[in-house]
Amino acid sequence: MIIAIDGPAAAGKGTLARRLAEAFGFAYLDTGGLYRAVGLAVLRAGGNPADAGVAELMSKSLDLALLTDPELRAEETGNAASKVAALPGVRANLLDFQRNFAAKPPEGQSGAVLDGRDIGTIVCPDADVKLFVTASAEVRAKRRFKELEERGVEPDFHVILADVRERDERDMNREDAPLKPAEDALLLDTSNLDIDAVFLRAAALVKERMAPQ
Repeated sequence: MIIAIDGPAAAGKGTLARRLAEAFGFAYLDTGGLYRAVGLAVLRAGGNPADAGVAELMSKSLDLALLTDPELRAEETGNAASKVAALPGVRANLLDFQRNFAAKPPEGQSGAVLDGRDIGTIVCPDADVKLFVTASAEVRAKRRFKELEERGVEPDFHVILADVRERDERDMNREDAPLKPAEDALLLDTSNLDIDAVFLRAAALVKERMAPQ
């Protein structure tokens, strides 16, 4: 079984994806982490994340050890990820990796949960379950603000909100694989829902799809 979860930054899709994977014993892939790793590699090489030549080179020889790097979740890395993700060459280089993971989950697991921006529309259009997790820009900015505070950073809410809106604009309006719900995706707005309520709705849909027809 393949579960595709899409949505903008800080909507809660990663938390939901991890809980579903754990609950059903499926493999989990944070595809956004792949783009963050490419963005981080470009930054560390002193390059510009919007430079197609450098970003494509980094995505071809991606060091998967970067997926556990502490700087992967930094705000600067997230902005770099959004820029490299807008480059068709980078997306093409990472597409096969994502599709292979979904088709053949590691360790022989019986299913895979992938979250990102274009899983249900481009990476796995035939996924058994498609979810689109969203929330208002203000709510997502507050979540990011709180997350940074807990890390000991002193964030500026207005700067974070501007970054969230800028990233949304870039993700939704890029030419290649723009962020949008798949036509058959279940929309989950987490603005006023806690993660438990969202999980229960999503898990019920997964169980329904797993039931013998």
